[in-house]
Amino acid sequence: MKTEYDITGMSCQHCVGAVKGALEKINGVKKADVTVGHATIESERALTRDEVDKALDEEGYRVAN
Repeated sequence: MKTEYDITGMSCQHCVGAVKGALEKINGVKKADVTVGHATIESERALTRDEVDKALDEEGYRVAN
């Protein structure tokens, strides 16, 4: 399953690494492709917005509305 999100608060490659690491820790995520401001997640199951929000919030980023 592939899901895409726009992400606020990102400005550099350090941000990309932090977001990628946070997303790949979510149970069921196989891969996260991240660029500044955007993430494409491949997962074994449907992810909830709450799961993604929580993972990003812990690193100081947010899913854009």
